Amino acid sequence: MQGLLAQAVIYLAAMVVAVPLARRLGLGSVLGYLIAGMVIGPVLGLVQHNESEDLLHFAEFGVVMMLFLIGLELDPRGLWEMRHKLLGMGGLQVLVTTSVIAGAAVWFGQSWQTGLALGMILSLSSTAVVLQTLSEKNLIHTGGGRAAFSVLLTQDIAVIPMLALMPLLATGSRLSINPDGSISRATDAAHAADHGASLVAGLPGWGVTLVTLGAVAAIILAGVFLTRPVFRYIHSANLREIYTAVALLIVIGIALLMTAVGLSPALGTFLAGVVLANSEFRHELESSIEPFKGLLLGLFFIAVGAGVNFTVLFRDPVTIIGLTVMLMLSKGLILYGIGRVFKLRTRGQWLFTLSLAQAGEFGMVLTTFSLQQGVLAPYMGERVLLIIALSLLFTPLFFILQDYLRAKLSERSEEAPADDIDDQQEIIIAGIGRFGQVVNRLVQASGFHTTVLDNNLKTIQLMRKFGFKGFFGDPTRPELLHAAGIDTARVLVITLDDPKAATQLVRYARSIRPDLFIIVRARDRIHVYELFKAGADKIVRELFDSSLRAGRYVLEEMGFSEYDAAVTEQAYFQHDREALRSLAELWDPNTPVSENAEYVARSQALDKAFEAALLTELERKRQENDAA
Repeated sequence: MQGLLAQAVIYLAAMVVAVPLARRLGLGSVLGYLIAGMVIGPVLGLVQHNESEDLLHFAEFGVVMMLFLIGLELDPRGLWEMRHKLLGMGGLQVLVTTSVIAGAAVWFGQSWQTGLALGMILSLSSTAVVLQTLSEKNLIHTGGGRAAFSVLLTQDIAVIPMLALMPLLATGSRLSINPDGSISRATDAAHAADHGASLVAGLPGWGVTLVTLGAVAAIILAGVFLTRPVFRYIHSANLREIYTAVALLIVIGIALLMTAVGLSPALGTFLAGVVLANSEFRHELESSIEPFKGLLLGLFFIAVGAGVNFTVLFRDPVTIIGLTVMLMLSKGLILYGIGRVFKLRTRGQWLFTLSLAQAGEFGMVLTTFSLQQGVLAPYMGERVLLIIALSLLFTPLFFILQDYLRAKLSERSEEAPADDIDDQQEIIIAGIGRFGQVVNRLVQASGFHTTVLDNNLKTIQLMRKFGFKGFFGDPTRPELLHAAGIDTARVLVITLDDPKAATQLVRYARSIRPDLFIIVRARDRIHVYELFKAGADKIVRELFDSSLRAGRYVLEEMGFSEYDAAVTEQAYFQHDREALRSLAELWDPNTPVSENAEYVARSQALDKAFEAALLTELERKRQENDAA
């Protein structure tokens, strides 16, 4: 017990000291965790190598929880819309990278079995590092971030057939075909105990398929039919810790079931998250799991850092570091080519390329499994594990390079590439400056969802930091509007700073959607007339309401009662709206208003009429108030 507490103190102290320091230096939390693990492990010797391996197996559960939370953010429709990226972009990355690495290994004298094993192991990227960093930098919803997530999800799925294929690549043991059609090896019995309880052990191929499909179906059915009754039952206890216990039970239970049928626990919990994405208990599950996910992921990165074997590294540093760099450059070139094939935009392509160039934690799992199965020699497995760990250590540096390239591209390009819009709501808000932010918050706080467009990248990034979803791009571009759902939207709110762009957008939106309700921000009275002619339904001058409020405060300070000041404010508001409609009929865009005699005369007449009407209205209100 004392030893366990001592280890806990070491790990937590390393987190508390290293991670805030790394964040302050702009290195990111992942690099902070990795450095902390290296300090307490190989440098100071506070954690032994075998202890870090045990912790790594435990902390891998953080990846499982992370994929569960990601699944909660997706609905099945969103997952279906990603199918082309999953099958195309992700599948192509796994196949090409595996082939290139396997070919290189054979070129350098390895057997084709060893080469294929190395190709599969090193084709995988780090779900934990990449998604954690993308979330921290608010890049997960960008075009490059979504492409990276699609590839990572495909890789997690690909782990399943890789685990099934790996024993067949062993060259040091005999394979045999059983009467039922299943394949076994002489070493299977020796390693059976390592895999724990299995629901598919000894089953024929068709039996394994049925059990696996049954497990997946059980997760889906339980998510659809059992979740609500269970949560209603525990709600009666009114205890926060019971919600946490149920959330952990769901994740751990699914992970155990997936392991028992030979599937990836991360894939199973991701599927469960997708099933529960539309549940009313989604936010409760997220808040219960989030602290455990963050802590376990931190332990995972620390364990990776502590597991770096400096003895092997110092024995041949040039070769090990050279192979790591070659691996990351090779994967980067492949990813860059795939990005070009799928027409990722420049910044998204660099993010996609640099974020996935490393090896991953599932590669460590496959390496350990291949050593158990005799696929890789011990000395080679030791080097592969070290290369994977070093690539994870280099990845935060690649993200720093990506930030630098993104800044440079922003400086050099006048027009940055627009985001790929994957969200369509009934309310579209074009422009999210100070004016649009107030509109968006009010509407969302009232329970409605919006699709936000703005051509200011910094504003969109700031929104994402505060948890609001938005898309970068020019809202006046027809293709962007159609991608945002202009064909099915009910309301279009235009709050652009550029009056000409706002008028142009109103005119285009009205031409394609005569039934669309258009609310637009106007710069001044002249802009109001332009928007009225263009077809806007409701026009709001950007300073009009605040000016009225300021005028009301002046009247109160000068002796008006609050009631009289409010009546005057409301009367002026009504008069101004009617005057604008009347003057709009006389406005001529080719004649300045000061030279439009009819316009000037009507304006003067309306002002005099307003003064008389206001005095009459105030007198009437006072009489009603006295009578009451």
